[in-house]
Amino acid sequence: MKPARVVVGLSGGVDSAVAAYLLKRQGHEVVGLFMKNWEDDDDDQYCSTRQDFLDAAAVADVIGIDLEVVNFAAEYRERVFAEFLREYSAGRTPNPDVLCNAEIKFKAFLDYALQLGAQHIATGHYARVRETVHGYELLRGLDETKDQSYFLHRLTQAQLARTLFPVGHLRKTQVRALARDIGLPNAAKRDSTGICFIGERPFRAFLNRYLPLAPGPIKDERGRIVGEHVGLAFYTIGQRKGIGIGGTRGGTGAPWFVARKDLATNTLWVVQGHDHPWLLSARLVAQDAAWVSGVPPSPGTRLTAKTRYRQADAACTVVRVDGSRFELAFDEPQWAVTPGQSAVLYQGEVSLGGGVIERTVPARVASHLAAQDAP
Repeated sequence: MKPARVVVGLSGGVDSAVAAYLLKRQGHEVVGLFMKNWEDDDDDQYCSTRQDFLDAAAVADVIGIDLEVVNFAAEYRERVFAEFLREYSAGRTPNPDVLCNAEIKFKAFLDYALQLGAQHIATGHYARVRETVHGYELLRGLDETKDQSYFLHRLTQAQLARTLFPVGHLRKTQVRALARDIGLPNAAKRDSTGICFIGERPFRAFLNRYLPLAPGPIKDERGRIVGEHVGLAFYTIGQRKGIGIGGTRGGTGAPWFVARKDLATNTLWVVQGHDHPWLLSARLVAQDAAWVSGVPPSPGTRLTAKTRYRQADAACTVVRVDGSRFELAFDEPQWAVTPGQSAVLYQGEVSLGGGVIERTVPARVASHLAAQDAP
């Protein structure tokens, strides 16, 4: 690639810092851009924005690049946080990082960078872009333990054409070693975890500031009331801790797990045992699909899918594609598939795209549907 003007999203972390260094070493004109995306209660107790900016500025100084600051807090609140609250209010569990990438880091940030005269933007994501005769492909990062293609699956051809992932071909250990070798001040900085605007604060306490408590019954699979929940929005499928019904009450002594949420009756359904049938799904239906190439996979296509970030790939078959919705059938039932999360499809190392999980089909129902689908 010829030398170009590249605007790098400098977050204050080591990955984006090394990305900026590599680009400058390759001869590009590099400008750092620090994005401020959250302003509510922006303090040092839970939010690291101030320290992150200081780290980004120190990195820019060592590398020898300019650093600009841009405030996307209004866009973030409108495009990401409002949807986050809507999804939780509807009983689903959204993934705001997916939406943040699609709406802020690769839309608002990209638009701003182009105004600065950039030919490309770059981030510290562990992913890769490959140009083919048919367009651009989004590939997994080579470090399988850090691959972030799951969060990037909604990117378009136009966005990928402008995007560079300089550390996508490296392992995290190599990134940290390189950061130490070149004397970056954040070489040993701990990776950020969790949702960016929540930070290290207790999640339920944060959510309660925006969504009201709405207590209701907790029932087991036999319909017996075993406790009271504080509001369906505050629980997620597969949750074990924080349910508030104790370890043995009303059952076998096995741990309780959240299995279902019924908004119509405001009932939280729980089961005992990690492998309870209610926690296993053989199929899912997803909506709001986004395909990297712009073309969905055909019914009958054999692929793999992730229904959450840290999950291992699960073999599956595309059953139906209908506009912005699709249905998958898994070879083996999947645990705690959660409405609101993303189902992301892969063909080998290539991320094809995905959609937001709308509903799941239990294994015993799916076996009947499979017989109907058979030729």
